[in-house]
Amino acid sequence: MNPIEIEVFRHRFQSIAEEMGVVLRRAAFSANIKERLDFSCAITDANGFMVAQAAHIPVHLGSCHLVARHIIKHMELEPGDVVCLNDPFTGGTHLPDVTFFMPVFLAEEKRASFGVISRAHHADIGGGVPGSMGDFDEIYKEGLIVPAVKLVSQGHVNDDIFNIILANVRTPKERRGDLLAQLASVRRGADRLSETAIRYTAKTLRDAGDALMDRSERAMRNLLQNIPDGRYLAADFLDGNHSPEIKVAVEITGDAVVVDFTGTSDSVASAVNAHEAITLSCVFYALRCLAIEELPTNSGILRPLTLSLPRRSLVGAESPAAVAAGNVETSQRIVDVLFAALAQAVPELIPAASQGTMNNISFGGRVAGSELFTYFETLAGGVGAGPRGPGSSGLHSHMTNTRNTPIEAIEMAYPLRVCRYELRQGSGGAGAHAGGEGIVREYEVLVPMTLSLLTTRRSQPPWGLQGGGCGAVGINTLIRNGSEESLPACGSVQLRVGDRVRVTTPGGGGFGASR
Repeated sequence: MNPIEIEVFRHRFQSIAEEMGVVLRRAAFSANIKERLDFSCAITDANGFMVAQAAHIPVHLGSCHLVARHIIKHMELEPGDVVCLNDPFTGGTHLPDVTFFMPVFLAEEKRASFGVISRAHHADIGGGVPGSMGDFDEIYKEGLIVPAVKLVSQGHVNDDIFNIILANVRTPKERRGDLLAQLASVRRGADRLSETAIRYTAKTLRDAGDALMDRSERAMRNLLQNIPDGRYLAADFLDGNHSPEIKVAVEITGDAVVVDFTGTSDSVASAVNAHEAITLSCVFYALRCLAIEELPTNSGILRPLTLSLPRRSLVGAESPAAVAAGNVETSQRIVDVLFAALAQAVPELIPAASQGTMNNISFGGRVAGSELFTYFETLAGGVGAGPRGPGSSGLHSHMTNTRNTPIEAIEMAYPLRVCRYELRQGSGGAGAHAGGEGIVREYEVLVPMTLSLLTTRRSQPPWGLQGGGCGAVGINTLIRNGSEESLPACGSVQLRVGDRVRVTTPGGGGFGASR
């Protein structure tokens, strides 16, 4: 294919994935999906390699390189099938992220030519705490584990599987609505691919997918060749000197790169463990950030990569390790470590550390005379400054790309009142270019409920670069009867009517010495 044809199909594939996301958002029930946009959509080829993605969540999309390949390898797929899973150890991320995969058969073919993926974070999937984001020591306590199963078989919905899922969650009506929204999403993607194949032929579509991945591979190899050969080392603690440590060696030789996490701490009896799919997502994201914006984002980017993960480590966890926070917190620290290593190789491209946490907060309980409710969100913070300018304030960064839920949406749907929501002045690191500011978000609870927190960067601040200062650490605070007390970085507490919870998020690191 010539470059113009490749570019046409790049936009065609990406627009299909974007439309899948629009369908999912409009049909969803939960604020987490329809307001925060905590979902991702992608297209794979016949072998399960990602051909295209929408501009959604990096931590979701990087693991799409694995999940479809697992499904295709272990399942007999037929037209009309839709596979559902959330198992982190077969290509999922963490249990609240439920993945739908639909094979797409074109022109009466006996084997699917493509697949479409819809992954969404559900506000509850069972487990020990409302919101399914507690700090437990094994995955069985985190919620319902769904292996790869056919939720739809040859176009017929399997109500038994639906009922099993809904019987294990606190908010079955909301979950059913979100699951059906995901089903509509993958069906829309399959329809659009079929329509495109009718216009261009199935072979042309397959050739376009191959050409896009080849183009990304060539571009990534050219990029690596322009980086000085060497072995670049970096390390960082998850949150303070007594917490687990992540070590990485990024070795660049010609047009290939080896990313080796040897020396990283072993997995721990906590939810902060990251498994292969999460770590691969982080590496994929870091490599993609080095490339120009127009580069097609697909599995071709990973062809020059060799990834080495120590077994049963913090970045290579295996079942039954708990992983709820590995997806949202450890992923951010993996990116910090990767960028710290790459800053030695290409200092003109790498910014200081951003807030380094997603500030996960979950509420759950019961309104008098009503059904159970669960609410989950992540909070923005400061972005690290870079060689070209200051960091942005109050944004989600790196492995998350969600929005904050509007105050009006929270107060309309949940027994919560948002008392403060503002930028945290002075939290960005000082420097020639200052780091971005964190935020302050304060909630008042109107009924008794359970609060769960999964946060980091509460002990160790986001680092600056080239002489820039560190950003401020985050703070979790409970305000009860007029007095304030610190809340743990990770854990669950019972709240009373009138309690207030204030989450103060970290600022970004500064870049360059102050003038």
